[in-house]
Amino acid sequence: MVLPVWAFWMAILFLVVGLFGVILPAVPGAGFMWIVIAVYAIAERFATIDPLSFVVLTLLGLAGATADIWLSWLGAKVAGASLRSTLYSLAGALLGGLIGLLFVGLGAIPGVLIGSVLGVLVSEYRERGEWKAAWRASLGLMVGFTLSIVIQLGISLAMFAIFVWQVLRG
Repeated sequence: MVLPVWAFWMAILFLVVGLFGVILPAVPGAGFMWIVIAVYAIAERFATIDPLSFVVLTLLGLAGATADIWLSWLGAKVAGASLRSTLYSLAGALLGGLIGLLFVGLGAIPGVLIGSVLGVLVSEYRERGEWKAAWRASLGLMVGFTLSIVIQLGISLAMFAIFVWQVLRG
């Protein structure tokens, strides 16, 4: 069952919101885009979005939704952070996110980033006893996080293009 044209344009509108969400922390990003695509595909019973394309879109959505986690970790690792520091980074991200939720002005996403950086910084300083290595590992984490935004944007644009191509080709 092919959906009416207005459903396509509503999906496009929500996908654009998702594209902005890649850059703006208060707006959902690639994961939200996948949800929009999944709802559309299920509602139309996969009439225009074939199952193979949906699998590709699902893998892209998963990679985009988690890119800030694994690229931040990779950035910290490349900059010399230990496994313990990366675990502290995850704990700091969770704690920062929870604290960020409590303070509406700060928000969960900045809280996650701040908590993650502090987790690496404190752990590396405790482990090595020098600030230079701790700052280098924290900087690596931030570079990875920044790179994740670029990767998420590319993934999100690919998801957008695949969705439009699949629906328009019928």
